[in-house]
Amino acid sequence: MKTYEYEILSFSMDRKNSLIEMQAALNAKGQVGWEVVSISSSEFANIGHTAFLKRETSESTDVGGKG
Repeated sequence: MKTYEYEILSFSMDRKNSLIEMQAALNAKGQVGWEVVSISSSEFANIGHTAFLKRETSESTDVGGKG
């Protein structure tokens, strides 16, 4: 069975270049195997956007004893 690890990134949208910086950060994560699975917009604490990422780990579990 595949296993995954997860990461959460928050981006403030208070500057003119915020979307460009968000795109650059997500592209950098994509280069090392991370995939965005969801983005949430929020005005809570002036965060702006929260991105949820996952990537497959090098470890996998053997479910049911089958390889």
